[in-house]
Amino acid sequence: MFLVQQLIHQLELASGPRYARYVLAAVALMFLVMAYNLRVYKNFSAPEAMDAAQLGRNIAEGKGYTTLFIRPFSMYLVKTRTQQRSGLPPAGKLADYTRIRDAHPDITNPPVYPVVLAGLMKTLPFYYTASATKQFWSSNGRYQPDFLIALFNELLLGVVVVLSFLWARRLFDSAVAWTAAAVLVGTELLWRFSVSGLSTLLLLLIFMGLAWCLTLLEVEIREPKRGPAALFALAAAAGALIGLGALTRYAFGWLIIPTLIFFIVFAGARRKSLCFIALAGFAAVTVPWIIRNYQISGAPFGTATYNVLEGTGFFPEYRLERSLSPDIQFFLSPIWTKLSANIRALLPALFANLGGGWITGFFLAGLLVGFRNPTLRRMRYFLLLSLGMLLIAQAAGRTQLSESSPEINSENLMVLLLPLVVIYGVGLFFQLLDQINFPSGTLRYPVIGLFGALAWAPLILALLAPKTSPIAYPPYHPLIIQQTAAWMKENELLMSDIPWAVAWYGNRQCVWLTLNATEDPNNPASQENFFTINDFQKPINALYLTPESMDSRFVSEWIRAGEYSWGSFIIDTVLKNEVPPNFPLRQMPTGYLPEQLFLSDWKRWQ
Repeated sequence: MFLVQQLIHQLELASGPRYARYVLAAVALMFLVMAYNLRVYKNFSAPEAMDAAQLGRNIAEGKGYTTLFIRPFSMYLVKTRTQQRSGLPPAGKLADYTRIRDAHPDITNPPVYPVVLAGLMKTLPFYYTASATKQFWSSNGRYQPDFLIALFNELLLGVVVVLSFLWARRLFDSAVAWTAAAVLVGTELLWRFSVSGLSTLLLLLIFMGLAWCLTLLEVEIREPKRGPAALFALAAAAGALIGLGALTRYAFGWLIIPTLIFFIVFAGARRKSLCFIALAGFAAVTVPWIIRNYQISGAPFGTATYNVLEGTGFFPEYRLERSLSPDIQFFLSPIWTKLSANIRALLPALFANLGGGWITGFFLAGLLVGFRNPTLRRMRYFLLLSLGMLLIAQAAGRTQLSESSPEINSENLMVLLLPLVVIYGVGLFFQLLDQINFPSGTLRYPVIGLFGALAWAPLILALLAPKTSPIAYPPYHPLIIQQTAAWMKENELLMSDIPWAVAWYGNRQCVWLTLNATEDPNNPASQENFFTINDFQKPINALYLTPESMDSRFVSEWIRAGEYSWGSFIIDTVLKNEVPPNFPLRQMPTGYLPEQLFLSDWKRWQ
């Protein structure tokens, strides 16, 4: 604690060479990265992270924007659109309407993050074979590609902190800037996002770029120095950045609305032209990708177009993405029910959703405090507008991913506002601190040190906690998944309950479990089963089930699911020790049960 106080004292007094302070901060950050990766790091556990990583590898290997993770719903959209465009197949041929016999186009993920990962994979030495011999990797179970992607995101975290520091120093002062940067570095939630493999850190970087564009534009409007060209360039850059963010995570595109409102209210006589230019920049970035998705799937954002339906009474949990023939209907009532219920759930957890912890309280209290600097006032209005818009977008687009992992998921949008929330919160703290008459000037620094220590407490406790295995098992064990997938040929198809992990770790095409395992004789028209794909699209050569299904709730997920469900299939196979008589995959290796189940068309392990 004494060292922290002394460091803050030296930084605030600006004693010593300027660059020495920056070097000291950089070295401290490097040591923190090393400590966190040695003590807390885990391999990927977020399905979205593995999905983006396998896309990036396909791009890096020259396979285009194609995926090995096959969603049944994606097959349905591609099939429907292909049939509309091509009509009936030639006589005697079975058309590959779903496009899974070769390389299936991805219509779920926006492209920016996978393309960035592809560039990283082309630059760094990625070794995709899980090591069982190299000491650093095998002794702890770290998967080298996961680790390198985590290091890249930690680098992005450092860049976000630098941009936040510069923004705070420009609009507040050096003391607020250094303290806010220290708080951001010590925010445990950001570190968990950095090692998760998600695109959140890249989005944070884009959002800080947007904040800088609006800040510079607002100053130029009030105090013209560079002429109209600078205003137009900043407006175009703001629109393009929002478009770039939307192609990183589609919901980010909703920030175009707060940006346009910002221009309308504060841009004066040029408000119309600036709005038009921002919209043009946004459209120039996003429209080509929307056209591509529509040509392939008939939906502007692919499967993500229907996220608003997920979690409603029609499509609970992952039912929509696992459907081969869904009855899609946009009714206002269930969507409104979902929106209102999710907003009610998100508002009480606002502190956790913003990610700043108790410092978020300083930000909220600071809304009652005025600032002399007009830029600070106006950017706070933009921040509040963005908070409201992202709250609605997060509530409307919430899916089962948020239920499986409440904080660390790609649907947590409000965390993107964290840098500005922390800066405004720290700014209020220093305003209150300046009102206190300390008996001695040096007492100011222990108070600042205590403020920083409380902000760092979750991260410190995480570093001091007993070291755990980096393997995110159950259900993800890179070495086991890779060894299992290695039994398959490159062009063969698996079905699994963790297809994203099989695609990333195993590098094999894998389709998500259909809603049912076997065909219901009482409803022969139903296409929601294993045989719809195996008999009419592409043979499924193996079935791989993990604790994701094997350790499910017995009554609600196995018994109540029905006689033809995967739960019933598991009961027959594991407890009765017999595969259903008409099921084509009948060979089972030893050593998998009871936690996992692998069935194949022949004894590939021999």
